[in-house]
Amino acid sequence: QVQLVESGGGLVQAGGSLRLSCAASGRAFSSYAMGWFRQAPGKEREFVTAISRSGGSTYLADSVKDRFTISRDNAKNTVYLQMNSLKPEDTAVYYCAANFLGNPTSRYSSYNYWGQGTPVTVSS
Repeated sequence: QVQLVESGGGLVQAGGSLRLSCAASGRAFSSYAMGWFRQAPGKEREFVTAISRSGGSTYLADSVKDRFTISRDNAKNTVYLQMNSLKPEDTAVYYCAANFLGNPTSRYSSYNYWGQGTPVTVSS
């Protein structure tokens, strides 16, 4: 069983930055595409960004382009989400997920393993 643990969330002011981390268990991390999703209170889970197995390809939602960056370090079994120029509408619980089919995708159902989430609150 793959376990994913997010960290790095917290409270920041609008315009500030945070870096989220997601640490994965097991030896097969480099075989998974990884994604980040977020869910605000009362709303459905929303795709944020995803990265391919080797890190060579990324996919970002329009709402975070030019502000967020996804990266991975396969030697450390970790994927990162660097969030800059944060806005109050970015407030949500952020989840990382693993997809063993390999391609970065925005489709929720394509991901096989999920972390517990880390909350991010952006104050105005």
